[in-house]
Formats: sequence, C-alpha cells, structure tokens
Amino acid sequence: MPTLHQYRKENRQELGYQLFLPANYEELYEKKWPLILFLHGSGRRGADIRILDGYGLNGIAENNEDFEFIVLTPQCPSSEVWANQHGSLLYLLDNIVSKYRVDTDRIYLTGFSMGGIGSWSLAAHAPQRFAAVAPIAGWFEPEMAHSLMNVPIWNFHGQEDETVPFHRSEKIVSRLSEIGGNVRFTRYPNAGHGVMNETYRNPDLYKWFLEHTKKVTL
Repeated sequence: MPTLHQYRKENRQELGYQLFLPANYEELYEKKWPLILFLHGSGRRGADIRILDGYGLNGIAENNEDFEFIVLTPQCPSSEVWANQHGSLLYLLDNIVSKYRVDTDRIYLTGFSMGGIGSWSLAAHAPQRFAAVAPIAGWFEPEMAHSLMNVPIWNFHGQEDETVPFHRSEKIVSRLSEIGGNVRFTRYPNAGHGVMNETYRNPDLYKWFLEHTKKVTL
C-alpha cells in the first residue's frame, strides 16, 4: 500500500494526496529516485483520499515489488479541474521534493481523462519542470503547442472515445508534429474512454520515461 499523507496549502484549503515509495526506498538511503506525478480523472475528486486506493498508477505501483518510481497522486477538490490547479500542484511537488530523495532531473507527469487534460495543461504551464509527459484520453489547444515544443510527450487515446473525443487529442498531436515537437501517439483502435489501466500496464511506458531527463535551460 502507498504511504498516505495530507498536504495543506498556504491558503489553508486542504489538498489530499497519496505518496507511494519504492519498496527499498529506506534501504537505499543515498539513492535519488525518479518521480511520477499522476493526475486522476474527474470521478475521484473530493476530500476522501481513500478513493484513490489502488486506482490507476497507484494500483500498478502497489502490486509491483520492483517499481522504481516515487508516485505522487494528489486529489483534486470537488467541482474543480486540474487545469485550474497549476500553482497548487507545483507547490505540492516542491514540498515533496524538499522532503524526499527525488531526482529532480527525472520528474515525469501523467494523467487520465481530466488528469490527461491536466497533464497537457500543466506541462505547457511549466515545461521546464518535467522530463517527459504521458497524457491519457485528454486534449489540449493546438494553438498552444509551441509551449510544449521541448517536452517529450507520449499521448494515448481510444479512437472510439465518446467522453473526450479522439479528434481533439489528435489535433494537438498533429500540430506538435508539424512544428517539430517530440511527440508520439498510441491509438487504441477499438477502445473507448477507459484505456487508463491498459496504458499503465505497459512496461514500455516506464522504460520510455527513464530514457528522458530534464533538459538544462539557460
């Protein structure tokens, strides 16, 4: 099971989160670890941190003794969306980095549905913070593609998605490709919206993450 924490923002509104630490985190006390920031979908919003138990990337990490990443899973407040939480997310990320042995050159971002949209949005807002990004079943405005030019992105989407239409995801990927962005796209031809678990069960995703380190910007 992940280690559970509660995080309180400076404005005294509570933002819950779960933090998963690798099995040998304490044993390897000099090692710095890659971190994945995981943004959940709209159905997990609220103030009950327990509804994130075993959900999405958390479940993958919990059930894999060799999982080599710290996983940070914040909980979005009710009636809010991740795209409005940039400041809170980055503040939380800084808080975790200050308390745990995080390799700041290997911080990755991913999310599903509302969290997929949030991943696109947060990466565009703070592209210097993330070594690579993997949005799932999300979308972003093609006009903002230039903000993501230097961020490696692997996008995932079901072509039969009726919740977040596939073409919206396709447009931002196409635009990034046109302007020379570092983007790849996995299309699930016969799948709808629920492609999160299939994506996170793919070991190639984690290999791909580790192929990327944050670029130094001068």
